[in-house]
Amino acid sequence: MIGAIERNRMQLGMVGLGRMGGNMTRRLLRGGHEVVVYDHSGEAVGQAEQAGATGASTLHDLVTSLHPPRSVWIMVPAGDATERAVDELSGLLSPGDTVIDGGNTYFKDDVARADRLSARGLHYVDVGTSGGVWGLERGYCMTIGGPAEVVERLAPLFETMAPGPGQDDGQDDGQDDQQDDGRDIGQDTGQVTGYESGDAPGSAGAPPSTARRGYVHVGPAGAGHFVKMIHNGIEYGMMQAFAEGLEILRESGSDRVDPRHRYDLDLHDIAEVWRHGSVVSSWLLDLLEIALREDKDLSDYSGYVQDSGEGRWTVQTAIEEDVPAHVLTASLFTRFQSRQEQSYAMRVLSALRHQFGGHVEQKKTGGGP
Repeated sequence: MIGAIERNRMQLGMVGLGRMGGNMTRRLLRGGHEVVVYDHSGEAVGQAEQAGATGASTLHDLVTSLHPPRSVWIMVPAGDATERAVDELSGLLSPGDTVIDGGNTYFKDDVARADRLSARGLHYVDVGTSGGVWGLERGYCMTIGGPAEVVERLAPLFETMAPGPGQDDGQDDGQDDQQDDGRDIGQDTGQVTGYESGDAPGSAGAPPSTARRGYVHVGPAGAGHFVKMIHNGIEYGMMQAFAEGLEILRESGSDRVDPRHRYDLDLHDIAEVWRHGSVVSSWLLDLLEIALREDKDLSDYSGYVQDSGEGRWTVQTAIEEDVPAHVLTASLFTRFQSRQEQSYAMRVLSALRHQFGGHVEQKKTGGGP
């Protein structure tokens, strides 16, 4: 089945050539697909053309360069930019054509958008795309929402962009005694799958799933981005757990600790050993090892942590579903706190402690050895 899909090369329009869109275009070109590209940046279009893509100067030019039934993948920032692109494309495309949103759109917006496009005879597919700047080489994990028959028709594109079987399957990367250069990170996860290659077994009565290959159709419009939203919320919690754990390890050398219990720990070595056989081994840990290898003190980072919206939507959805989400909520709020310096709330607490108990503030000092 895989070979048949890979032989079925497709034509795709790509709108947006930032870090993700540009690399996705290159991966598709490497897979033998024809890609017509558009971006506000002429330089980005030129770079894609050098890689083998066909450049377009407007969305109209992009659409007229595609053969029906057309498929156009939008990879621009979620929100107004995506809405404008979808609205303009909906006036240019013909019934039977497909709009694909691979950004981080709020899933409820997907549902409304799919209804709007359906009234014009257009298909809508939402793809929760994970892989970041490593996706060009590692491939992209994709959760896909939309009509099953349309998703099946687009399978050759997903097959090319996905990691494929064998990625992150627990195989030894052969780097036991060498420093990993980052290009094969994620190979030593210790994951147990119960099958060696190809499609994963489906649930009872269902056909085999493509999940083993790095992409899966999860449901109708909005489902792909819904699953990706929760994925990002979980990611917040995992990142926060690593951050807190490493700070506890680091502060074990502080003068606040009894000298008998102080440890001068090499955090990079600890991250590295955890990558091999540990239950917390993961791609996030691989990335942490790279960062600590480059600078154990992480001195180039300010600690000001942004959030891109999915964490907020995850917490909002948990509230709507009456689901306690303590870890995910706390990790989101910690990001808020990271952007505050001597926040008003903390000053209120300090003032109240002084008023009711005469507690005097200690001056802030830098923590850690």
